[in-house]
Amino acid sequence: MSDEPERWTQATVHPDMWADPDDDPRDSGGPGPEGERATLLDFLAHYRATLRMKCEGLDAEQLARRSVPPSSMSLLGLVRHLAEVERDWHNWIRAGDPLPKLYGVRDADFDGAVGEPGAVRAAFADLAREQAAADAALAAHPDLGERVGEDRIAVRELMVHRIEEYARHCGHADLLRERVDGRVGQ
Repeated sequence: MSDEPERWTQATVHPDMWADPDDDPRDSGGPGPEGERATLLDFLAHYRATLRMKCEGLDAEQLARRSVPPSSMSLLGLVRHLAEVERDWHNWIRAGDPLPKLYGVRDADFDGAVGEPGAVRAAFADLAREQAAADAALAAHPDLGERVGEDRIAVRELMVHRIEEYARHCGHADLLRERVDGRVGQ
């Protein structure tokens, strides 16, 4: 007898998918967006939605469940981490003193991910707020080649870096979710 969950998917059309195409909110069914900025924003929205989907249907304890020792990674930790990262990107864009860390010391985003409903609500609220702040800061700079912040980082580079960060962590979320309840899919 094993403690490992059995692999499963909700999809019935394609067994390697998370959800059937008609039920997948990421699939617009039409052509992709026009233009570079719109394409970048579409990819970012897709990965943000994927992260939310990987967390859906789990309780606080499941969201905070760690992967395998010695890692402190959990789905809730990823949500908290991405909130912290969004704040960092906002700090790269804005002038003046940086906003303080959301969770304090290094790795507190993962280490402080506890299986309590209030902690889950707070983490998702933090993520939504920090995403909106970084989005608004970047929207004020429509030229993708413009260099912003003290480090003079190109807006394009920040946008691509955001997509890369979410894509990488969605890969982690795939494995974490499978470890929690066996659900698989893209």
